[in-house]
Order: sequence, then C-alpha cells, then structure tokens
Amino acid sequence: MSMKQPQFFGLHAVPQSPLKWWMMALPFILLIGIYLIGSEIRLAENPNDKLMPPVSKMIDSIDRLAFTENKRTGEYVMLSDTTSSLSRIGIGITLSAFVGFLVGVRVGLFPGTETLFLKILTFLSIVPPLAILPILIIIFGVGEAGKITLIFLGTVFLITRDMHLSTKAIPREQIIKALTLGASQWEVMYRIVMPRIFPRLIDSVRLSLGAAWLFLIASESLAASSGLGYRIFLMTRYMDMSVIIPYVFWITFIGFVVDWLLRWTIRSQFSWYHASK
Repeated sequence: MSMKQPQFFGLHAVPQSPLKWWMMALPFILLIGIYLIGSEIRLAENPNDKLMPPVSKMIDSIDRLAFTENKRTGEYVMLSDTTSSLSRIGIGITLSAFVGFLVGVRVGLFPGTETLFLKILTFLSIVPPLAILPILIIIFGVGEAGKITLIFLGTVFLITRDMHLSTKAIPREQIIKALTLGASQWEVMYRIVMPRIFPRLIDSVRLSLGAAWLFLIASESLAASSGLGYRIFLMTRYMDMSVIIPYVFWITFIGFVVDWLLRWTIRSQFSWYHASK
C-alpha cells in the first residue's frame, strides 16, 4: 500500500494562508540558521575567521558604509556605489530595450528586413559579451562608455530576437485585415504590432536584468572607481566578507524590487497580457 502524501504536496493542492507564507519563508529561515550555526562553529575555532563573520560585524560594516560620511570624500560610500551602478545599468538596459524593440519589430514584420538581418543578429547574440570586454576598455578606456556599452551589447541582441519572435507570433490574418481596411505599413507597425508586444518587451527586460547585472559587475571589477561591483572586488583583496556579503544581499534586494515593479506594471497596465499568461 502506498503512503499518502501530505496535502500541500499534491498535484492539485494549493497551500492557503498562513501555511503558504510559512512555506515561502522556510527556505530563507533554514539558510539563515545554517549560516549562523556555521559562523558560530568557525569563530569558536578561530575568533579571527573572515569567511563567515558574525552578524554584528556585518551590521557595523553597513553602518560605516551606508550611514557614516566618508571623511575624505564627504560621501556615503554605499549610496555613491549604488547610484553609480544603477545609472550604468539603467542607461544600458534602456538603450537595449529601445533598440531591441524597434529592430525586433521591423525584422519580424517585414520579410525583406528579416532576410537581411536575422542571421547576423543570431550570430552576434552568440558572441560572449565578456570576451569583448578588453576590447571595449581599449576603445573607450575606463570611463562610463565602456561599461554601458558592455551592458548594451550583452542584452540588446537577446531582446531583439525576443521581439522578433513575438512579432512573428501575431496572426498574419490580423495584419492582412488591417491592410485591407486601408492601414499603411507604418500604421500596422506602430498602432497594431507595437502596442500588442510592448508588455512582452517589459518581460524581456525582466529576463535580461540578470545578465545586465553580471556584465555591470564584471566591468566594474576591472575598470571603475565606484560601484557595487567595484566595492565587492576591492574588499576581496582584504577578504572582508563583512562588506561583501551585505553588498551581495543589497544587489539581490535591488534586483528583486526592480523585478517586482516590472511585474506590477504588467499586471496593472496590461491585464489582458497577464491573463493570457
């Protein structure tokens, strides 16, 4: 006789509150507990252990970097790093979204444009962006242009291909009907196709943000004087995990908030798209 599985693990079971919230919180509680126990064990063996610092030391580091003014520069280090990184990733991903949206729609809508550009777009999307980082540094130097360009090149081709596929998925009958009723090609593009796939663009940006953060941190680790990635790699030289761990959590929190805002935008402004998913 087979054992009966718990109700909340069944194929059709949907956990209800408050069980739902406890189940979502449980993995985080376990991870925190494992870290605290591991930290206590390592510190008992070596009070100067740097690999798993106590929470109190990380709080001190956060207070020093986030809430204490730097005497030399007059800045709050964590705020300055956050502002630098967000400006770079914001500009890079915005340019990617704008270019990817326009090019992807044209490639998906016009067969001649698709024939001309699809293969080269596919080829360029396969080129590892991190492999051309040294080239970008040589061309643009260690300024902002190289970092933004890396984020742009690392995400624009993926967004473009996604927009191309989304445009191709629109039933051809709708486009033919619009042309039959007197719409021009540009009206079809700007008034029918683009509004329909715009929420998919937001989704595509969401999925590209993980890669954008990767390219940002990689570029800041090699050529920067500020930024979240720069600070992490700077502290790596001193094995200062009391700074590295809070910075990693801060980056994760920022990414979570941005992802939530984009998902909220889709749900609130494009309910028809959210319902279709």
